[in-house]
Amino acid sequence: MVNTSDQTNDLLSAKTDYYQVFADVDGDDLKWWKAAREYGEWIRPHINEAWEKAEYNIPAVEEAARRGLVRDAIDIEGERPMSIRANRLIELELARCDASTGTAVIVQAGLAMQSINLCGSEEQKQKYLGPMSRMEIRGAFALTEPNHGSDSIGLETTATRDGEDWVINGEKKWIGHGSVGHIAIVWARMDDGEVGGFIVDQDADGYVAETIQGKASLRGIPQAHIKLNDVRVPDSQRLPGARTFRDTAVVLGGTRLGVAWSALGIAIDCYEKALAYASERVQFGRPLIKNQIIQQRLSDMLMDVTAMALYCRRLLELEESGELTEKQAALAKVHNTRAARRVAANARDMFGGIGILLENDVIRHMLDIESLHTYEGTDTIQSLIVGKTITGVSAYR
Repeated sequence: MVNTSDQTNDLLSAKTDYYQVFADVDGDDLKWWKAAREYGEWIRPHINEAWEKAEYNIPAVEEAARRGLVRDAIDIEGERPMSIRANRLIELELARCDASTGTAVIVQAGLAMQSINLCGSEEQKQKYLGPMSRMEIRGAFALTEPNHGSDSIGLETTATRDGEDWVINGEKKWIGHGSVGHIAIVWARMDDGEVGGFIVDQDADGYVAETIQGKASLRGIPQAHIKLNDVRVPDSQRLPGARTFRDTAVVLGGTRLGVAWSALGIAIDCYEKALAYASERVQFGRPLIKNQIIQQRLSDMLMDVTAMALYCRRLLELEESGELTEKQAALAKVHNTRAARRVAANARDMFGGIGILLENDVIRHMLDIESLHTYEGTDTIQSLIVGKTITGVSAYR
């Protein structure tokens, strides 16, 4: 029987982790989670100002690296081990605090670093992974194009062999770190028609990146529109393990699951903020929580949070055992971002007029979840991936 006055651990109360999904987190995994929580509390006073100004707080992300949080569970010589479980809890915690910061870490570690870790040579791993984990080198993952987002398999960017070099031409869009980084992992179609990955220096001749303006979501991290005009890349900077689009999909599968965890973090913060506010706010002579409709809405929010947590926990078990498929990750991504949208909307409404103020966090979460709902595969495409597996018929190609 659930005791709602007890703590499931030091980080989530039983009022949040109602089924005690994470009550057994202990040892190094719990230490990593606490480290992420401590970092979140350190950065929280500065988040809304940076978000409102659409400024990227690079020193804050560098601080996350100093605390060892920019790793995506990649083994790096001299660094403290990090399990898959610890990494997922870090993703949850960073998004609970700020989705822009969480996205910056996913771009750096989950996409750019994992591309090198999974597809790079030993020399490339030695050269880049350590410095990237310390944010000495900021990396981008350049796959999406102006005309190819959901259908990124149709990418038009080309890489043509010219002696010992490759010459890359094309455009990329919505690329995190693409205008404020040092390198970009550029995915391009090679002479043989297959897809290759290339480590491109952002100061290379012909690499032109413009930060996209006017965003109303994830304002705390810039995305770029990149133009590649005859950019020369030595063959030593081609990822030798990237030969087909399948290799790209392996990297994306991990971050797609990371989005599900991030959505859970956002939902938890919205739910906890709404519960706290409703407990304190007095209307018509009594606290909001004494109203039936408020209790029902809080229960609805908790149902979503609990379901999201169960999705994450089950997929964590599959990921740890090596059995997780991209289709299973797709279902979790769709479910959790949809649920987080509902929780955020309920929380914003429960705050009434002040719910639109950044100081209460929920409006920022509500806007940021829109990006998570779209990136790493839109809701529609992820649903169609699942639909194909249950019907045996493709509806999108």
